[in-house]
Amino acid sequence: MPQRLKIGVSACFFHADPNRPVFTGKTLQYVEQSIAHWVQSQGALALVIPSPDGETRRGDVTLDDYAELLDGLVLEGGSDMWPGSYGEEPLRPEWTGDRIRDEYEIALLRAFVGRGKPVLGICRGLQVLNVAFGGTLYQDLALQKPGPLFHRSAQLYDRNHHQIAIEPGTRLAQLYPGQPTATVNSVHHQGIRRLAPGFVVEASAPDDVIEAFRRAGQPYVAGVQWHPEFHVGDNAHLLSGAPLLADFMAACSAAG
Repeated sequence: MPQRLKIGVSACFFHADPNRPVFTGKTLQYVEQSIAHWVQSQGALALVIPSPDGETRRGDVTLDDYAELLDGLVLEGGSDMWPGSYGEEPLRPEWTGDRIRDEYEIALLRAFVGRGKPVLGICRGLQVLNVAFGGTLYQDLALQKPGPLFHRSAQLYDRNHHQIAIEPGTRLAQLYPGQPTATVNSVHHQGIRRLAPGFVVEASAPDDVIEAFRRAGQPYVAGVQWHPEFHVGDNAHLLSGAPLLADFMAACSAAG
């Protein structure tokens, strides 16, 4: 039986909260269930990568140890990025994001890229990739970008949908032949403002917000702004995440 690929998934954070009734005052690191199940749908093992840093740190384990062990990395969605990560001050208090998670994920992806291991960013993960390689973000699309689509609805969450246009001649277009346009979910209020050097846009929304990109050359570094792991069940009209995931897994196999 072929050996299963081992895919790392970056952790989300619930930071220590003295008022939380469960795990009072403790920091939680976790993954959202559907991202792990999406990775497992291709037969790979999904393994959460905890940050080794924090007030309870013990031992000498590093993120580079995980990059050496695992075959690829998925940066999952979640909280806003801290504007300081791309040289800005928060425009509003509620947009301060998560500086600790930014530092952890940027160090994590650099460890994987440094070892030639593929990295796929989902939603926030795409934004982390852009910032880590020198790009910037809109802190809020509705405030900073004229005429934006409705990219986020607290009520609809992943049932908020819009179309994307896939750029001809890109790898994404090869993965979805005959589909110049598609429908995806949209659960973000921030987005790419200045594209990082060396990245190629692979899909955009009707308001020109970048929805997918890929870094030229090797190793495989790509991201999508939507959540393909949510495209299941009664969402058959949405773009399937299977070709995207299969392409990432093929890159992980080749890199090994």
